[in-house]
Amino acid sequence: MAARAYWQGQIRLALVSIPVEIYAATKSGAQIAFHQVHEPSGKRVKYEKVVPGIGAIDADDIVKGYELHKGDYVLLDQDEIDAVKLESKKTLELTQFVDADEIDVLYYERPYFVVPADDLAEEAFIVLREALRRAKKVGLGQLAMRGREYIVSLKPCGRGMVLETLRYADEVNEAQGYFRDIPDAKPDADLLDLATTLIEKKSHTFDPSKFHDRYVDALKDLIARKSKQKTNRKIIEDKDEGGGRSASNVVDLMAALKKSIEKPGAAAKKPAAKRAPAKKATTRKRA
Repeated sequence: MAARAYWQGQIRLALVSIPVEIYAATKSGAQIAFHQVHEPSGKRVKYEKVVPGIGAIDADDIVKGYELHKGDYVLLDQDEIDAVKLESKKTLELTQFVDADEIDVLYYERPYFVVPADDLAEEAFIVLREALRRAKKVGLGQLAMRGREYIVSLKPCGRGMVLETLRYADEVNEAQGYFRDIPDAKPDADLLDLATTLIEKKSHTFDPSKFHDRYVDALKDLIARKSKQKTNRKIIEDKDEGGGRSASNVVDLMAALKKSIEKPGAAAKKPAAKRAPAKKATTRKRA
């Protein structure tokens, strides 16, 4: 089954637009999922939405609330929240370029593969990729995807490029708050030499396939062993008990690049779409 593009649109560098597709570069690792079981009866434990003094309630009666103060909530329904969500823009505009080592590793969040959307986009895609590689720079911009806006970086990766979402400044803790109690002392020279020698001795080319999740492996082994013991098996009857790709923008690449340099910031921008009004007024309710 062919991979599904996470996002389709275009990368814009001044007057040059490059149709691209973005694919997830990572996937979830192996995990062991457990259910909660009531041991005396051997039945699955299920959960109900309940309100103190009322009991079980209908899911349609539930709204979201933001607590301003203790017991004081602003109530929002899903339509109001959806009206605030950003529409996914089809253009990633590269607005700044920085050295790769200027971005602290703490800011990197999730990587995606970037490929040209079609044959007509390949030439411009390769030019941008190699220009970034030659300049040893990372392109930066902001991109709205699935209701929220991300800071993203763009850099060469083999024949393609990698886009990485970045954390905002308020999402990263200051390291100094954790490191300030570590003394600023010079290590013993002999100890430093020994540690350096050990590091050099154990230095190898990175091969991620050499590492395995030993915890998951141990759980699988435990489950396999206990599955052979009849005393640890429960047969549970699970009964219901009532509970597009965008069109290619064919341009003269050389002319567009020259024009972009002569007239920086000349790229036309579409006016921002008007935000749809909220369907219901925000209400406040004392819990």
